[in-house]
Amino acid sequence: MRLRRRGWPVRGDEATPVPGEGQQEQQVTTPTVYDVADRAGVSIATVSRVYRNPDSVKAKTRERVLAVARELGYVPSGSARGLASRSTGVLGLCFPDYTDPETETAAGDDDDAQVLYADQVIRGMERAARRHGYALLISASLQGGAEQLIGGMAGQVDGFAVLARTVSTEDLDVYSRRLPVVMLAGPREIDRLDHVEVANFDGQRELTRHLVEVHGLTRLAFVGGPEDSPDAEARFQGYQAACRDAGLPAGDEPDLRRAMTRADGREAVQQLAFRPGGLPQGLLFANDQMAVGAMEELISRGVRIPTDVAVTGFDGIPLGRMVRPSLTTVRQPMRRLGETAVELLLRRLADRDRAPESVMLPVSLALRASCGCGDAE
Repeated sequence: MRLRRRGWPVRGDEATPVPGEGQQEQQVTTPTVYDVADRAGVSIATVSRVYRNPDSVKAKTRERVLAVARELGYVPSGSARGLASRSTGVLGLCFPDYTDPETETAAGDDDDAQVLYADQVIRGMERAARRHGYALLISASLQGGAEQLIGGMAGQVDGFAVLARTVSTEDLDVYSRRLPVVMLAGPREIDRLDHVEVANFDGQRELTRHLVEVHGLTRLAFVGGPEDSPDAEARFQGYQAACRDAGLPAGDEPDLRRAMTRADGREAVQQLAFRPGGLPQGLLFANDQMAVGAMEELISRGVRIPTDVAVTGFDGIPLGRMVRPSLTTVRQPMRRLGETAVELLLRRLADRDRAPESVMLPVSLALRASCGCGDAE
């Protein structure tokens, strides 16, 4: 696991307060490493290795230990000590490390859309944390699994935000019972957790309506993302709704599914060009990176944008303003996503018993040349 400290320096661990004279010491009921070892039928050392060096433990044994730990609500000892101590003055963020070789796209010259997205969310969260006197600790690696991703962080932060689908629901459920957790993006996976997302459905629906009602396009195609991307799925559903409202055909699945890189956008054009009827009047992509790649491929084929084919994206990354023609897209408030996560964490820290809150951040259309609107926004 790679932990990066950003912002203010982190204060050292503080000892757990000792009950004063006349105070009744509470009975300790928190599950221990001994309980996990006994229930799983392994040694204490094996349990320790599962969390510290998971690759050194056979997969079958590792899964058994983790299943028992989840059932018991066990947190590794170092984390448990931190959870029992006073405030650390640190907030956490759990993100996949998209720069790890294991998660990088095979196209070496391709900008990773997720890196751009993550960077903006981190900037927003760091800025808000610093404004409130907190440091930000980032746990950004998928190597070792969720038990290392959040297990190593839990004892060092007062609460943390986690990107949807980064950590299993079972693991989140264990840690969220001891620390405030905010879900970032996607659907709320645990009802009692605070949650913040952007209006993916609404944004894609409005953009699709714009192409139909303002530009008169009736032959459209949507290139979506992986099925396990909740944001990409919500965008496709917005596209479906707009098409059906306009009486246009919209299938149950996107016309194509791709991994959302520029290379995927180029490949999408190559595939669609050979379909019966050729390219549609409008190509809508689930993110800007694919849309930019598609524009590169279309231009190389002599296709005029938007005269022959209109192209749109989603996200609002800076690259969309720089390409020619400039890219029509839906801007999502990526930095605000991070800032709102901090605000929700601070509210939860101030009142642990308040009702869970779900925040939907609005998006906006950036109408540019690639759909025929020029550069006016």
